[in-house]
Amino acid sequence: MSDRILVVDDEPNLRELLRIVLEGEGYRVREAATYKEAGGFLAQEQFDLVVCDIFLPDGNGLDLLRTHHAAKPDTHFVMITAHSTPAHMLTALREGAVEYLSKPFDVEELKLMVAKQLLRHTDRPLATGSDQLVGQSRAMWPVIERIPQVARSDATVLITGDSGTGKELVARAIHAASPRAARLFVPVNCGALPEGLLESELFGHVRGSFTGAVRDKRGLFQEAHGGTLFLDEVGELSSNMQVKLLRALQERKIRSVGDTREVSVDVRVLVATNQELLAMVREGRFREDLYYRINVLHVHVPPLRERPEDIPILARLFVKRACQRLELPPKELHRDVITILENYSWPGNVRELENAMERTVAMEPSKLITMSSLPSSLLGEAALAGAQQFGFSLPDEGLDLEAHLDAIRRELMRQALLRCGGVQKEAARLLRMSYRAFRYHAEKFRLSPED
Repeated sequence: MSDRILVVDDEPNLRELLRIVLEGEGYRVREAATYKEAGGFLAQEQFDLVVCDIFLPDGNGLDLLRTHHAAKPDTHFVMITAHSTPAHMLTALREGAVEYLSKPFDVEELKLMVAKQLLRHTDRPLATGSDQLVGQSRAMWPVIERIPQVARSDATVLITGDSGTGKELVARAIHAASPRAARLFVPVNCGALPEGLLESELFGHVRGSFTGAVRDKRGLFQEAHGGTLFLDEVGELSSNMQVKLLRALQERKIRSVGDTREVSVDVRVLVATNQELLAMVREGRFREDLYYRINVLHVHVPPLRERPEDIPILARLFVKRACQRLELPPKELHRDVITILENYSWPGNVRELENAMERTVAMEPSKLITMSSLPSSLLGEAALAGAQQFGFSLPDEGLDLEAHLDAIRRELMRQALLRCGGVQKEAARLLRMSYRAFRYHAEKFRLSPED
């Protein structure tokens, strides 16, 4: 059964627009124009989500939220209004609203917000097994939305993103959501093996085909028959291997090293790279026909620096896993540690964060992980430089590091906004920040273009 949504607004055109948009996403939608009508629907029917205007002709949407959220806590409320004030926003969130939007709002943003709340509400898994594709940030929702879409197809998928962003985890999630989920998922790192060994690994070999080939060996294409083959770092393939892979994808047949026969294979192929393949095509280092063969469907995984909202969630998850793996009591992260993690650039992305948390857990004997437990590389060289620039020094009695780091970031962002005439994208570029990260912190610090 699809999720049920109640749209409450006295503007007929807006109600109709929301109904069309949400029904297009597969939800079942009911409309209400008044407080009384909405109250009647909520009393008689069960809804997963309510999108409600605050100012209604016969009442206040906040009263509707108070009354019905208490009676039906499983129903989530998203409040919208054309007359936004901080007081209304705080009241709505304190009363139990999950989100608050000011009119006019972006329809795509609303769709992502609704999808996020309903996915969280129903606790639908994004992947199977012990791994979880964690992503509550706005930057990750296009990835999460894309996974079930590409999983239904049998076409080749190109997964791009910086090293350490979790491309294999995305590939596993696609496999787990696909009709091939009951069969094998076979990963191979194309950059970790020399060409001769990689050809044998992928396609197999027959006895006597080369020195040391003392018996026939099945290749990974055959091992993955009926399932999914994941080729990581496909940009590292030699020109010779590119030709062989192209033929395997086109013909759905492979030939083992030293054999004269071809064998048909039924394999769904997912490939990943941290390189710009199109630039490699222009430079003649990657075959154009292979590029278009593997780029039938595309998923891009954003770097961790564009997902600041996910850093505390991921850090706590990795601490929990490390404690379980090392058979240690649960540990907590001090809030100053969270601030340090949020202000670090994470060039190694999620993989670097996971490794840092595992090292930290192993070295920290107490239950509370503090700044002194962290690797020196994470202690905020940029933050320390910024503190010196602004004249901050450590008083004898100590200081609130989180407040000082926030003060530095807020002041630099405020100056950048002033210099760029309030244009957030230009201010983000000036501070070497991603636009998503800038927008996230601007909302956190309540910065406006006039600041």
